[in-house]
Amino acid sequence: MNYYNEIKTNLINNEIYKKVKDYSKNKSDLDTYYNVGKLLSLAGKHYGEGVIREYSIKLTRELNVKYDVSSLNKMRKFYNLIEKMATVSPKLSYSHYVELLSINNLNKIRYYIKIIEEQNLSIRQLRQKIKNQEYERLPDSVKNNIINTNKLSVKDLIKNPILIKNSYNYFEMSEKILKQLILEDIDNFLLELGNNFSYIANEYKIKIGNRYNYIDLLLYNIEFNCYVVVELKTTELKKEYIGQIEVYMNYIDGNLKKINQDKTIGIIICKKGNCFIMEYCSDKRIIAKEYKLI
Repeated sequence: MNYYNEIKTNLINNEIYKKVKDYSKNKSDLDTYYNVGKLLSLAGKHYGEGVIREYSIKLTRELNVKYDVSSLNKMRKFYNLIEKMATVSPKLSYSHYVELLSINNLNKIRYYIKIIEEQNLSIRQLRQKIKNQEYERLPDSVKNNIINTNKLSVKDLIKNPILIKNSYNYFEMSEKILKQLILEDIDNFLLELGNNFSYIANEYKIKIGNRYNYIDLLLYNIEFNCYVVVELKTTELKKEYIGQIEVYMNYIDGNLKKINQDKTIGIIICKKGNCFIMEYCSDKRIIAKEYKLI
């Protein structure tokens, strides 16, 4: 087989196809680069690694398109990845796959493929999630459930720690400042919590008896059809925080929640967790997560 001519033909056909078949360019890219990657892999076994550089020079000269060694190596890695995965997702672009090529853990790659499909992530969003080590900040049980498309709860996708951008490089942190940082970057904060969170209010006023109380953040999760109460603490988790948020959750259930909505979830975001306190927390709707300033 003349590997070079096969590679050249695949690349030429793909360039022509992209010009006249705009609606299915992505499939053409995935098929072409998989086939080219396979041919490069076979050529490398027959002629040695130097053949990649040789083909790069010839393709660039003859097709007037820059096919450098790096781009050809990525096609070969793409082929090897798909062989291991046994399937290619049409919902991902070739550029998505290129972002995943540096990851060695196949389960980690499967996780990111799944959330790209579900959340329609752009390349920039995917790159940011990888940089922020989203995969590493979820429990193994949750990652396995996502990969295997098992049912999840609203609590499962909340990262630990939750990353909060310290835009002004504050050295001293108060609850007021922490809330300010969150509100100034609310979109990213909601994504740190998971999917389909929407913002309702901060300092949400409720009246218990003759006294007013203020919920730090009141959110709603559209997918799981429930209110979410968020309390911010700049200390280690304390047992009194559990009682406080539970009162707020019960208030929301008694005064805002409709009969067709699920029970309110409570999230305590604190500087440091305390697994012993959470072990004896009887209300499983309450979760505690640490925050980390970045």
